[in-house]
Amino acid sequence: MERQRFLAGMRVGAGLAAAGFVLAITFGATAREQGWSALAAIGASVLIFSGSAQFALLAALAGSGGVGPAIGAALLINGRFLPMGLAVGPSLSGGRFRRALQGQAVVDGSWVAAHQGGGRFDRWKLFGATIVQWPAWVAGTALGVIGAPSSDLVERLGLDVVFPAFFLLVLLDELRTRRSVRGPLLAAAIGAGMAAALLWWVPAGIALLGATVGALVGLRAQEPAEQATSEGVRR
Repeated sequence: MERQRFLAGMRVGAGLAAAGFVLAITFGATAREQGWSALAAIGASVLIFSGSAQFALLAALAGSGGVGPAIGAALLINGRFLPMGLAVGPSLSGGRFRRALQGQAVVDGSWVAAHQGGGRFDRWKLFGATIVQWPAWVAGTALGVIGAPSSDLVERLGLDVVFPAFFLLVLLDELRTRRSVRGPLLAAAIGAGMAAALLWWVPAGIALLGATVGALVGLRAQEPAEQATSEGVRR
């Protein structure tokens, strides 16, 4: 049973890994174009393993924001993994160290794929979905750094839209499996509006941070819906 759930996660993760691989090529090429060394770009993908945080880091550094604000932007964006990890925590097994180790498998696509509703997560599906994504992300980065396709080629191939398209697919999959879509839809609308408005005045990295406000509003909007659902179940 656990093996079947793990393999099911790998099947889901294969599609996410393919998108992540292409996205990672873009990251590696952009990082190299901005003067990053191969070791720095690949090391970032090995250690951070977060497209949103790594692209925010690139954008902040490219905008001459300095190393401190760039790292701060990446940390703030990756801060979303804290509530995600807390949510998945009860579905993990073992002591604190073992749970913390298992929690490293929490990434956006895997977290959504493993979500069963009602605050429950399939940890084996989570592990399977992540285990194929990490090597694809690192390999894509290495290919982007070594091959270093030009920004013109990246745009012609449409690689520059993979990043937003990836998260759009994650959002659509989450909406498809939810009974209540009010929270996610509101979060997406507010996030998109905030990012579009901020891009007129601030660099892309800061606009991306502003877009996270949508997640907070969406979370507040979803709490009443989840409470209503849980009350209905109890009745």
